[in-house]
Amino acid sequence: MKKLLGVLLVAVMSWPTQAAVLKNVEVTGEIQTIASDVHHNNLMGVYSRGANGRVLAGLSADLVEDVTANLLFQYAHAWADNDSNEGKSVQDYWDNVKLVNANVVLHNLFCALDLTVGRQFYGDEDSAVMYIGPNHYNAEAAGYVDSIDAAKLTYADDVKALTLIAGTVNDYTAWSSDAPIWSDEKYDMFGGDFRLNLADGFTAQVYGYDFTANGDDVAAGTDKHSGFYGAKVGMNAEAVRAAVEYARNFGGHRLIKEHKDTGYMVKADLAADIEAITARGAFVYAKQGFEAEGNYTPGLLVGHLYPAYGREIWEYSNEGLRLFNLGFDMKAAEKWVFSLDGYTFQARTGHATTYEADLTAKYNHNEYVQLFAGVGYAKYTKNEKYGAQSRDAMEASDNVKGQIGMLIKF
Repeated sequence: MKKLLGVLLVAVMSWPTQAAVLKNVEVTGEIQTIASDVHHNNLMGVYSRGANGRVLAGLSADLVEDVTANLLFQYAHAWADNDSNEGKSVQDYWDNVKLVNANVVLHNLFCALDLTVGRQFYGDEDSAVMYIGPNHYNAEAAGYVDSIDAAKLTYADDVKALTLIAGTVNDYTAWSSDAPIWSDEKYDMFGGDFRLNLADGFTAQVYGYDFTANGDDVAAGTDKHSGFYGAKVGMNAEAVRAAVEYARNFGGHRLIKEHKDTGYMVKADLAADIEAITARGAFVYAKQGFEAEGNYTPGLLVGHLYPAYGREIWEYSNEGLRLFNLGFDMKAAEKWVFSLDGYTFQARTGHATTYEADLTAKYNHNEYVQLFAGVGYAKYTKNEKYGAQSRDAMEASDNVKGQIGMLIKF
């Protein structure tokens, strides 16, 4: 943390003399710490044990009228990730500091638009198809952050909202079976999102995103264009919420060309409030080969593991995914929320079922500080749950996982 504050101090001192006129300067960021442990009944442990910490800290300020600048740094590490009690060298720690946001926002452009230029996060954290940014509550992903260097143009009023974006995604993490490491993988992306408020509580959304391969990859046989498009409709009444989403992949050497066996996803969610209890349900059906950039990580075990190992939850089996979820949230007191969830993860045709049950608790100390904990159990059947990894090593494994953490936002 001291190192990050030092970085920010250097950044502030680097402003030109005119920086004295900066207005509305704010320090922003968050601290997330997660510790987890898991019991396996097989020899090959695939879930994380130990604790990880992530600090995001930066500044936001108005440079001049209708221009805001944003800087955000990340430091992430595993506890006791050194060979001795003396710790690592200063250089080792510096190497783990990454600049994840560095952008300017032009407000009221042409009296109607906002333009964000530079490194930024993008999307909604609860989106199943598009999110680039920090994750939360996931002990398997260790908290490393992706961002995108892009130009993003937005327009919004009470009825509609349009977003257009073009840039290069900075995928900072590559995953091995042992630990996450930094990488420099990058890929170009452009697309858009259009949302409508159809009536009170009713919304509709359409979107599409293309990822463009570089010339060397295309020459080696990779599709020049690949991506997805889709639509989502939702209802948000006083005590009932529902949403249905459909997304579909495309790929080829020209835009919006589909292969014969293209992947797709259908996702439906329903929630109802009954006094202090919220009942929830979800259904997901995805054909094999479906790929997206979302942040859908259902449960504490199966859903958390796949993104951490560089795969999507949609690759549960060689046939895709069929998922059922039933859950309940109970606000037991002013600051406490308890959740109970049951999941079935299946191949798309209904076999190779994994059952998972989770109990989680969140304590909201105040509007900035939250403590959370959870325990989950997964009962596997014999199936190739982890793709290319050994079937013999992975099948018929039961897992019990516990995790505990803290989240501070400022």
